[in-house]
Amino acid sequence: MRYDVIVVGGGATGCVLASRLSEDPSRAVLLLEAGPDYPDPALLPDELRYGYTRDAERQDGPHNWSLRGIINAEQGEIHVAQGKVIGGGSSINGQVMLRGLPEDFALWASLGNDRWSYTDVLPYYRKFESDQDIHDDFHGTDGPIPLVRRHNEPWPPIQKAFYESCRAAGYGDCADLNGPEPGGVGPIPMNNPGGVRMSTALTHLNPGRHRLNLTVRGGVVARRILFNGQRAVGVEAESGGQVFNIEAERIVLSSGGIKSPHLLMLSGIGPSESLRRYNIDVLVDQPAVGQNLWNHPIASVGLRARDGVTLTPDAQGIRIGLRYTATGSDTPNDVMIMTNSIFSPLSGDVLPDRGIRLSCALELPAGSGEVELQSADPLQQPRFNYRYMENDWDRERLREAVRLCRRLVDYPPYAEVLDAWVSPTDPELADDDLLDSWLKRTIGSARHMSGTCKMGPDGDPAAVVDQRLKVRGVDGLWVADASILPKVPRANTHATVIMVGERLAAEWD
Repeated sequence: MRYDVIVVGGGATGCVLASRLSEDPSRAVLLLEAGPDYPDPALLPDELRYGYTRDAERQDGPHNWSLRGIINAEQGEIHVAQGKVIGGGSSINGQVMLRGLPEDFALWASLGNDRWSYTDVLPYYRKFESDQDIHDDFHGTDGPIPLVRRHNEPWPPIQKAFYESCRAAGYGDCADLNGPEPGGVGPIPMNNPGGVRMSTALTHLNPGRHRLNLTVRGGVVARRILFNGQRAVGVEAESGGQVFNIEAERIVLSSGGIKSPHLLMLSGIGPSESLRRYNIDVLVDQPAVGQNLWNHPIASVGLRARDGVTLTPDAQGIRIGLRYTATGSDTPNDVMIMTNSIFSPLSGDVLPDRGIRLSCALELPAGSGEVELQSADPLQQPRFNYRYMENDWDRERLREAVRLCRRLVDYPPYAEVLDAWVSPTDPELADDDLLDSWLKRTIGSARHMSGTCKMGPDGDPAAVVDQRLKVRGVDGLWVADASILPKVPRANTHATVIMVGERLAAEWD
C-alpha cells in the first residue's frame, strides 16, 4: 500500500500530526514508532500512566532509548533518556506544560522566521489546551490536554517555603507562568490531573484510532528515507529483524532533536565530509544538519530537609517556579529556579538522607553543541555533545543562580523545613573559579534537545527546513519536532513541540 503521509516517530509531535492529518478521511496516514504501542489505555504500564516517579526514564528500561551523550569534558558521557514508546517523550516526561515566552517568538522572528511570531503561534497553543484554572484569550479551554496548577490545594512545606522566600526576596507573584507577562514566582502548569500523565498518545492519538485511514505501527525502526532523484518516496524500515520499504507521497520526520538529524544524515542529507567518511551517498550537502544543539543546563544545589518534613515525588512536587532575568542580561526571564526535586538530576534516583534539590535551569543558553554520525549503521546512535559550561556568559549566569539559591534559603520561611545546606560548599560559593569547577563536575541537563534541523528563512545557510518545515534541497520531506526550533524556548519544550504539530497539521495542503 502507498500512503499519503508517513509520520516517522510516534512521539509528542508525531501523535498530534498523525491524528490531525487523519481527520481528513481521504488521506491515508501511517505512524511509525520504534517502541511499543499501547492502543488499549487499560493496558498502559503504570510507569507510563503515572508521573509520580522517574521509572520510565531508567537506563535500559523498555520505554527508553537510553542514549549516551557527552555533557562536557569534565563529566564525559551521561545517560540521556528519550522516549521509545508511543507518545515518545510525552509518555515518560515530567509533565511540565510551560509555553515558550512571547520574547522567544520575537527572537525567532528576528532571525527571519516572520511566520512564527507570538500572535502566529498562540492559536495553536490554545488549540490543544484545556486550562482548568485560567479562562481568558491567552488560554485554551476545550482542547484535548488538561492543564492544572494546583492553586487551591495546600502546598507541601518545601514548595511553600520556596514561594514565600522568593516573595520575601522581592520577586513578584506570577499566577500564570504561561501568560503574556510570565516573570516572577508561581505554580507551574502540569498535564497530570490526578497524577495521570496525559501524553499525546492518550489525548490526540487514541481518539482517532478508529479511523480506517489511520494506521499505527509500533516496534518499527526507520533506517533511512528513500528518494527518487531529489524527491522523498518512502521509508526503509526494520521490524522483527526484517528490512522492508514503505512508500508514501509525503514523509514527516518527528523523531526528535537527536534522531531526526540522524535520519537525515543516514539518508544523505548532511555534512558531505561526514557522509562520505561513512560511505553514504551525498544527496544534499547541508553542514548545518546536527549543529545548533540547544538544551537547558541545570545546576542542582543540594539541601537536606528536617526530619518530619513531607517530601513528595517530582510529578506532584515541582509545583513552584521562579523566572527572573540574570544581571546584565538583555533577554528577559532567561533563568528559572524550581523546587522540589528529590531525584538525582543525572540518574533519576531518589536522593539519600532526606536530600532535596533546588534546580537552576539556564533557559536561554548562549552555548550549543552538535550531533554527528559515528557509523552508517542505523541502529547505532549518533555521537552528540552538549558542550555545557564552555561559554563564559552561561557560566556567569549559572554562578549567579546558585548564589541566589543560597540567599533564598537564608530567609525565615526555610528555617522550619531545612536542616542544612549541603552543596556547593561555602568556599566554592565564594570563589568564581571554585564554583565553576563545581558546576562543571555536577551540571545536569534537561531533555530538551533542539535546533539540530533548525528552521530559517531563504538565504540562511544554517537553515535545514523552511518556515513551513519542509527540508531544503528535496521535495516531499518535512521535519516537525524540537529539532526545527531556531532557539530553544525559555521553557520546557513539550508544549512547544505540540504547538508545532498542531500548526503543521492545520496548514497541510
